[in-house]
Amino acid sequence: MNSRQITLYHAARSRSSGAVALLEALGADYRMQVLDLKAGANLAPAYLAINPMGKVPAIVHNGALVTEQVAIYLYLADLYPEAGLAPPIGDALRGPYLRWMAFYGACFEPAMIDKAMHREPPPRLMSPYNDAETVLQVVEAQLAQGPYLLGKTMSAADVLWGNALFWTSDFGLLQLAPATKDYVARIGAMTAFERSRQIDAELAAA
Repeated sequence: MNSRQITLYHAARSRSSGAVALLEALGADYRMQVLDLKAGANLAPAYLAINPMGKVPAIVHNGALVTEQVAIYLYLADLYPEAGLAPPIGDALRGPYLRWMAFYGACFEPAMIDKAMHREPPPRLMSPYNDAETVLQVVEAQLAQGPYLLGKTMSAADVLWGNALFWTSDFGLLQLAPATKDYVARIGAMTAFERSRQIDAELAAA
């Protein structure tokens, strides 16, 4: 068995679609275990033993289980360094790369859930992200400086953010500011995302 082969637990047209795009962008060796969310496969005991949260994606590599989107993206990009999607330790971009990965999970996701649920953000002193508008302004300001979150250098963070911004805007949750709108179109046109969409369409048809 290839020591870098990944098993991806995937559901079509879900958060794990971005993980498929990342695996394609990395040229990774992977196989999929497909879950039908509508049938509740993610809540079946067999899958809850893998991820008690009942969420996708999840990956297994050499017996190591990894859940949570940000952890999965970090793990995969480091596993395939030749793809150039993870600045290595010692690179000046490693810190900013980790920052944008963490900012996604700590700020963007909770802010968007509050926005979708029409909830007021928590008090500033208690909140890790202040409010949704501040989060989006920070992202727009960063993307106005270059084509990618790290300026001229594309990374796995762009696969994560490009996928998330596309879906939140496609669902009507966001009205994208100019630089962010251009960014979503640029990332979405990647061959890896085209392949991810094709895979999901084939799964849906089946």
